[in-house]
Amino acid sequence: MSQIEEDTEETRGQRKIRTGRVVSDAMDKSVIVEIRDAAQHRTYGKIVRRNVRFNAHDEDNEAGVGDTVRITETRPLSKTKRWRVVDILEKAK
Repeated sequence: MSQIEEDTEETRGQRKIRTGRVVSDAMDKSVIVEIRDAAQHRTYGKIVRRNVRFNAHDEDNEAGVGDTVRITETRPLSKTKRWRVVDILEKAK
């Protein structure tokens, strides 16, 4: 590895990693991963639940609906895909 490659790897920054559940695998090489979050509202103290959906690239079509997966941020792969599946943590029963 050359000096230039080493410098770019260090300055590239950390990529975000999220863990969520697959809610759709109808597309080819793509899955929709839903990440659920619950946080307490600052002012009112009520628990606020948020769901965020990400389109993620699944090269081998291994993930199925209900699987818990880890996804990471990546370069834009299509109009909506900016994440890819790193590994499957738990298969659906």
